[in-house]
Amino acid sequence: MKNYLWNMFANIKNGQMSGHSVIFQRRKKICEAFLKILWAEGFILGYKIDEKNKNQIKIFLKYTKNKPAIHSIKFLSKPSRRLYYSTKQIWKINSNKSFIIFSTNKGLKSILDCKKMRIGGEPFIAIN
Repeated sequence: MKNYLWNMFANIKNGQMSGHSVIFQRRKKICEAFLKILWAEGFILGYKIDEKNKNQIKIFLKYTKNKPAIHSIKFLSKPSRRLYYSTKQIWKINSNKSFIIFSTNKGLKSILDCKKMRIGGEPFIAIN
């Protein structure tokens, strides 16, 4: 499951480093859920399903003053080393420095949503 996610985030990172405005990614529900969060938080311009190939997603990358909107993506939880944060641990994280996406029992949530809903989970990625 996570191989699609790591592939998608590597494609986004490489696409922004090379200056592409659009990249293509294989269509998966989990990838669409992550893209929905990234779009809501303003890290990408948007995404849509490709008309020619329904199994691909077209991701529109965002730049501000010719610099990528996503400076760095760091994978926090890996298959070899899983991390889980409780509600108390999430409250200790400074959400002003980095944006973290968690996998919770209520679906994928940002760190701010986890604090509002008072739930913990597995952190996937941190974006600066």
